[in-house]
Amino acid sequence: MAGTNTENPYHIAQSRIRKTVERLGMSQSVYERLKSPDRIVEASICIEMDSGRLKSFKGYRSQHNNAFGPYKGGIRFAPEVTADEVKALSIWMTLKCVIAGIPLGGGKGGITCNPREMSQNEIERLSRGYIRQMESVLGGKIDIPAPDVNTNPQVMAWMMDEIQNMNGRRSEPSVMTGKPVELGGSPGRIDATARGGCYAAREAAKSIGVDTEGASVAIHGFGNAGRYAALLSEELLGCKIVAVSDSRGGVLNENGLDAKSLVRHKIDTGTVEGYDKATAISNSELLELPVDILYPAALENAITAANAPDVKAKILCELANGPVTPEADDILETKGVLLLPDLLANSGGVIVSYFEWLQNGWGKEKTAEELDRKITEAFHRLNNYRLSVKEERITIRQAAYMYAVQRLAETMRLRGWGDF
Repeated sequence: MAGTNTENPYHIAQSRIRKTVERLGMSQSVYERLKSPDRIVEASICIEMDSGRLKSFKGYRSQHNNAFGPYKGGIRFAPEVTADEVKALSIWMTLKCVIAGIPLGGGKGGITCNPREMSQNEIERLSRGYIRQMESVLGGKIDIPAPDVNTNPQVMAWMMDEIQNMNGRRSEPSVMTGKPVELGGSPGRIDATARGGCYAAREAAKSIGVDTEGASVAIHGFGNAGRYAALLSEELLGCKIVAVSDSRGGVLNENGLDAKSLVRHKIDTGTVEGYDKATAISNSELLELPVDILYPAALENAITAANAPDVKAKILCELANGPVTPEADDILETKGVLLLPDLLANSGGVIVSYFEWLQNGWGKEKTAEELDRKITEAFHRLNNYRLSVKEERITIRQAAYMYAVQRLAETMRLRGWGDF
């Protein structure tokens, strides 16, 4: 689902931090401290496949910065996983936690594999193999993994169990988040990323006078975040879902799609293609629809300098990490598109993971209330920061980076990590 642009996400993350440090007039030392992870672990994970043959997979864990608290971040299973991808994602997670106001740092992990071509037994062996290689750098007070692309509560359960196997069966529920509810997971974790994005979109709409009741929505990417974005945009915001797409294609109905019916079709067939209450549309055509809210919910670099001029949405809410390239950012700003950056828009997952890590025992309703409060506060914090900068016009993304880098620099200075 990524765009054709192959710009390196790690270089994008570094470039944005460098420009932020320069914009703020801060010491080069701040950039040197934040440009790279504290640690990147690479491992070869060799498992027995169902056929009996051995196969080796490459696994990664990036730990960017723990000035605010333990490293925190998901583990993804995907063919595109690289060391640079997880390094970039760990940087963004550090900034995301600062913006959300939670005492955690940034981490990320992944395995280069194609889980769609693997059995459940093979995925379990791979999950446990990853932990056997990474256990020494993980822990509830060190680095706390969570689900991400192509991983889920079951994977977290296997990983938690393997850690316990390696530690004499000592129970440590805080070592993983996104676990099944029966194992101490949060009842609000499964839809948290999309729910947080909906709350952010609601606040953004208010700020520019858009009524979400009946507002048109297009969703690029129909995995976990995209599906729940469709359901919750209808349920919470009263929006009209007009188009969705996945890796195989998309569907359009300008009068509105029924989100529940569409999700059922996706689960039953594995794609949104062929949904009989809509017409076919390509991924590129979806991104150019004149909608009120566009959710890019696939992978990186979906919107580039090549297609940004054709984006007609009023609000663009980044449910994916890094779906808009820096060049596209500038174009969208010129066009007047209100862009909600990933650092804010998809932070619902880590916020609810924080709630789970605390083991507070909240139910789904309380978890949703607290997530709403955190996202709403973060949106207004960044929007007010943006408006307070008198010298130049800045975007919400730029405000997010400026706010987070300033907070990080002050915290690292107080810890004695350098003269920032």
